[in-house]
Amino acid sequence: METDRFGGTDGNAEPHEAVCLGESMVLFVPSGDGPAHEVDTWHRTIGGAESNVACHLAEGGMRARWVSALGADPFGSVVLDRLGRFGIELEDVRIDRRRSTGVYFKAPGHTGSRVWYNRTDSAAAAMGPELLGALDLERTRLLHLTGITPALSSSCRELVDAALDLPRGDMLVSLDVNWRSLLWSARGAEGVDDPAELLRAFADRADVVLVGDDEAAEVWGSRSVSEIRELLPHPRSLVIKHGATGATLVEDGTELFEPALRVDVVEPVGAGDAFAAGVLASTLAGNGPRHRLRSGHLKAAAVLCTTDDVGPPLPEADVSRMLLADEREWSSVTIREGRVIG
Repeated sequence: METDRFGGTDGNAEPHEAVCLGESMVLFVPSGDGPAHEVDTWHRTIGGAESNVACHLAEGGMRARWVSALGADPFGSVVLDRLGRFGIELEDVRIDRRRSTGVYFKAPGHTGSRVWYNRTDSAAAAMGPELLGALDLERTRLLHLTGITPALSSSCRELVDAALDLPRGDMLVSLDVNWRSLLWSARGAEGVDDPAELLRAFADRADVVLVGDDEAAEVWGSRSVSEIRELLPHPRSLVIKHGATGATLVEDGTELFEPALRVDVVEPVGAGDAFAAGVLASTLAGNGPRHRLRSGHLKAAAVLCTTDDVGPPLPEADVSRMLLADEREWSSVTIREGRVIG
């Protein structure tokens, strides 16, 4: 792969607290109502599960680094510019002179969104384990991966495999399953006889795993907390998302369920990444199980109030209040237009 490094590495720089590794693409969303094919004007932004998590972590005051590859094209510059505005550090992004930056289109809806991808042979799909060689992870506290990356190509699968084999020390490795059936059936996943088992094996090697019970049912045929834990016995922390109902944290032989907040939803895409960031940041802060789940719910609720993958967070005073709320107050409020009502 013919690449340049974006920026440089200062050997005296402070250590990064979190490294998020995976593809980001330029995203186009219709600016008007009606069927996507009838809309003349589109809003350009960016999207990517791992960079979304990095944005939320940086927004919360954490040092966050995004590691990936982009094309040497205007869309690659858009991604770098947008992520840089969040304060994410980008010195380990590779610029590929031969391949392009991925692009996708999204038609939002209250109950879901239709998405069309143009990412085959993207710069990120050419990433491989050599990407890890230049990374200084000595004092990194979190390496975040998703199940999207191994679906992109055989070299990306080798990259995830190598990342899960890295010496841990005090570093946690998290993996959000992010099952994408269409991606696993595309050309990048050729040669994988059993994507479900491959992804399960990858997830079981992480320290923290996040998975929706709906995607666990689709990919592994298991939906209950106990069944999913049986499939993934080794992660120290297993977070199972139950959609609008709530989430369960399985850890140290115990289970804790925390209901989700009631939200006036504008558009659901991106909420899972926000939830992951909230849980992971709270985990790194050493908080207890309920605080960690509530942190995820509060981050997700803010994104559900927007059409953006990364929207403005809830007001700090509202977050502080709800983290300490009793069960009655937690269940009685509504998140509307980015504020806690009630």
